[in-house]
Amino acid sequence: MTVLLVDYCEIECVFIMVDQILNGWFSEIQNELWPGQAFSLKLSRVLHEEKSKYQDIKVLDTATYGTCLVLDGIIQCTTRDEFSYQEMISFLPLNSHPAPKKVLIVGGGDGGVAREVSKHPLVEEIHQVEIDERVVELSKEFLPNMACGFKNPKVKLTIGDGFKYMKEHTNEFDVIITDSSDPVGPAESLFQESYYELMKNALRPGGIVCSQGGSFWLNCAYVKKTMDGCKKHFTKVSYAHTSIPSYPCGHIGFVIGCLDSNTNFKTSLHNYSEAELENMKLKYYTRNIHSAAFSLPRWVELFLSNE
Repeated sequence: MTVLLVDYCEIECVFIMVDQILNGWFSEIQNELWPGQAFSLKLSRVLHEEKSKYQDIKVLDTATYGTCLVLDGIIQCTTRDEFSYQEMISFLPLNSHPAPKKVLIVGGGDGGVAREVSKHPLVEEIHQVEIDERVVELSKEFLPNMACGFKNPKVKLTIGDGFKYMKEHTNEFDVIITDSSDPVGPAESLFQESYYELMKNALRPGGIVCSQGGSFWLNCAYVKKTMDGCKKHFTKVSYAHTSIPSYPCGHIGFVIGCLDSNTNFKTSLHNYSEAELENMKLKYYTRNIHSAAFSLPRWVELFLSNE
């Protein structure tokens, strides 16, 4: 067994990475982010693994979850359930905005968010910034049903730093979606207050942001910290969540903020017919699911509202 101690000083956490493939199973073990638990998938084979400039990348063929993308030991998506995350992080903000014509995606190198955002009939331009070119290239090779998002003519992909990109593009976007990995390594800065300030400056009046916000089952205090950072720059902030079995606890949340205080996140502004949902190939998102996503357990509501 190989043990590697990594100290990320700025977020005061130490986590242990161990050999994650053993006896034909991949186990997602990350002590600090989800202490005392692990999620395992039975493997058919390892399709690819490498160390890119920014992170460790694995692509796995699993027995029951299809193809799985793993970054720095953490599952990013599987072909079995990826749609629930991709659809919700995309359509929750898009359908909370009256006219989301120009959208920025930060991260999302697998192409799933671009695939979903391009389905929205009002979206005219999609600009995406992904820092790791290898994630894009490997997704095109091994996750074509997600990476097909890059083929849409609305999408313009830039390989680079999202921070730098937004500093150079102020007051331009109606919606900004941040599809990041967890708050360690290269994605750490995407969960900090300064990032929300940067997004605010890149938005047009009434703009909306939506970011991966963690699970309240794993660390509700961190969810609250992220929301509090968002509240310093956005007049309306909320938390929504979705079910996705391959993520820790089978659950993930989104922090969503708007510059318009009159925005009601719980009500979708765009109501699709069953025929439209079928044509858009939506598997998870509906108008009712949109509203339900903002309904939280009582203990979570009390915790997040506690000043």
